Amino acid sequence: MSDVDWNKQAKNILRAEMTRRDVSVKQLAEMIGENERSLANKLSRGSFTAGFMLQCLSEIGATDVRI
Repeated sequence: MSDVDWNKQAKNILRAEMTRRDVSVKQLAEMIGENERSLANKLSRGSFTAGFMLQCLSEIGATDVRI
């Protein structure tokens, strides 16, 4: 897979976990102390670090993630 495909995969995983836990972008932004617009942009691009993804998953209570 190319880099773009991996970014899309990361974005889809994080969005799916947010949906499973009924967490909105606004709620997640508040949880991690980020601007809602900035977070929405990161999620739409899918270009964020693994550390950022782990932080988000931890904040929403995701302990197991399907890849």
